[in-house]
Amino acid sequence: MLVGNHVNHLIHLIYDLDVAPYIGLPANASLEEFDKVSRNVEGFSPKPMTLLASLFRVQDDVTKLDVRLKISKEEKNLGLFIVKNRKDLIKATDSAEPLKPYQDFVIDCRESDATTRVCELLKYQGEHGLLRDMQHWSIPPFPVSGHDIRKAGISSGKEIGALLQQLREQWKKSGYQMGKDELLSHIRKT
Repeated sequence: MLVGNHVNHLIHLIYDLDVAPYIGLPANASLEEFDKVSRNVEGFSPKPMTLLASLFRVQDDVTKLDVRLKISKEEKNLGLFIVKNRKDLIKATDSAEPLKPYQDFVIDCRESDATTRVCELLKYQGEHGLLRDMQHWSIPPFPVSGHDIRKAGISSGKEIGALLQQLREQWKKSGYQMGKDELLSHIRKT
């Protein structure tokens, strides 16, 4: 139903007839948000949950839908992700790299489906140009490992972990451009 041609009409009908609460949808959904997201995703083949997430105000609404309909883990996680991040994970307006917050999220997340979820969020937000960029972006490998830090003379596991995190932040600030030697030179300075 959510991927068909009449999704707007059907969702509005579900709410007009007060059927929504009986099928796991929130009674207090924002149909204005649904209409906006419907327009945003048109022609971009969104996953059904991308569109459905616009009806949810809080993450608990996704959980209630799952209890009622037994949705897949992937659908539930996508719904929770969109509801949680739709207002906070947005393009950078203060830099020449509007995609950077999304890229940083993917780098920090380290989950295999993070890029897919971010792409669905971009569809939800109507950021079609950034969506294209994100689809063509490949996650750069972090050039430093714990073994490299151990070679630099640091043997404590806690120190290695803390240094890796500091170097990862430096690497992100550089736009993922710093190489291994440049990053390791920061260890020697500290």
